Amino acid sequence: MTTVHESAVSTTGGDLSVWPASATEPRQGDLAVGGVPLAEIADRFGTPAYVLDEGEVRERCRTYRHAFPDADVLYAAKAFLCRGMAHWVDEEGLGLDVCSAGELELAVTTGFPPERIVLHGNAKSPQDLESALRLGVGRIVIDSSSEIARLAAAVGPGGHQKVMVRVVPAISAGGHEKIRTGTDDQKFGLSMADGYAQHAISRILDQPQLELTGLHCHLGSQITSVEPYLTAVRRMVGLMARLREEHGLVLPELDLGGGHGIAYRPGEQALDLTALARRVRSELVEACAAAGLTVPRLMIEPGRAVVGPAGVALYHVLAVKRTGDHVFVAVDGGMSDNPRPALYGVRYAPRLIGRHGAAERAAVTVVGRHCEAGDVLATDVELPADVHPGDLLAVPVAGAYHLSMASGYNMVGRPPVVAVHGGHARLLVRRESLDDIRSRDVGL
Repeated sequence: MTTVHESAVSTTGGDLSVWPASATEPRQGDLAVGGVPLAEIADRFGTPAYVLDEGEVRERCRTYRHAFPDADVLYAAKAFLCRGMAHWVDEEGLGLDVCSAGELELAVTTGFPPERIVLHGNAKSPQDLESALRLGVGRIVIDSSSEIARLAAAVGPGGHQKVMVRVVPAISAGGHEKIRTGTDDQKFGLSMADGYAQHAISRILDQPQLELTGLHCHLGSQITSVEPYLTAVRRMVGLMARLREEHGLVLPELDLGGGHGIAYRPGEQALDLTALARRVRSELVEACAAAGLTVPRLMIEPGRAVVGPAGVALYHVLAVKRTGDHVFVAVDGGMSDNPRPALYGVRYAPRLIGRHGAAERAAVTVVGRHCEAGDVLATDVELPADVHPGDLLAVPVAGAYHLSMASGYNMVGRPPVVAVHGGHARLLVRRESLDDIRSRDVGL
């Protein structure tokens, strides 16, 4: 992404390459994002807290629009969604990819145009489909054969709904086996290899109230190479050619999903968006020309790559414990506000802020407060050896799959989201309070 300043270094030698582009060091040992010192945010809103740089989000949206000027760019709401985020994405001209009635209703009631929304899901509930039809979503992506009859019945004989079909292109890609979704051995989509995708398409064509507009695929998450997307283009165009031969069907849309990888620590590889856009477009044009097809309109669904690098998580240190050769730095959050290290082994690069750490740096493991040995936020990271309770730690690249995957474990309450922009901070999502937790418990 062009917004990431890959060689940025702070005045004290710290690498800022994975921090928001607005990150500065107003004084030694401190760090500001969006013109607001992170220590001030911690004082004002408490910790744990998520900080979201509005300018970074908007710039990343614009980067995608510039890279893919002839495509529909849909922000994947599952990465992170709130009313403010929906508003920014709308203003920057992106569409929205949602996976539930909850995400859909929040977006539409914020004012997001429903015709620019696509509904996904491998197991859509009756409520999901009812909300989608009532609110008028632009596309519903069919993920299983059983969904066809249910959706057709919900639309009714006099209704009309545009749909796509999620196809499994048999491509293994992604940063971890649990987030690879382009192969035949997982729960998403309909396989080309065994003919289920072709059979589902035939059934859709028998439903006059369903208009098939295109094919969809999603390969996985944290993909840092362009090659899997090029393979997907070739295989999807091949299926489109067969559909034309068998049904005389010319599909106008092709959705390649998202999964664009980002760097979580300095030196890690990220997907080259410029190369992706150029090579995917070239591959699509060439494949369609070889098959004698009209080039379909491309759709992509970035989520993490839009919001991930725009977020920062703030924690206060509660305890420092030395056990044998290990030093554990325990903070006031953990796997309830960031389960990704426990789920996928993701590694982060926390930084001490709010004071200048003059001591030599030492390897520590940053752990959470929860009752699990696996509640680890960062393993073998270097922090000043004098880190102590009361210190403030900031974790970059915390915008995606943190709050959206947060849980109620140990009933500690989910953190707030604070937006920063132009030197001002404002609350987007308030902290979940003990009163919130108690009020949901209605019986004895």
